[in-house]
Amino acid sequence: MRFDNDAIGRVIRELRKEKRISQVVLSGLAGIARTHLTMIEKGSKQPNFETIWKIAAALALRPSELVRKIEHEIEENAARKGAEN
Repeated sequence: MRFDNDAIGRVIRELRKEKRISQVVLSGLAGIARTHLTMIEKGSKQPNFETIWKIAAALALRPSELVRKIEHEIEENAARKGAEN
């Protein structure tokens, strides 16, 4: 499985939108800058594990649950790309 910053951003953005909270609120709950969260969601910034932990807690998830969702997104994305070729 390949690391995929875009998949991380998509999962976090989708979870945030499901909970109907803004980037300002999520970043505040996670204790990170909104601009940092924006870059993570866009895939231009790679979050470290501490940041993943903070975001997971802010989304009321265990870090392992968030990572599992990211892994699932990466696998599905790889399968879609494989089907296209």
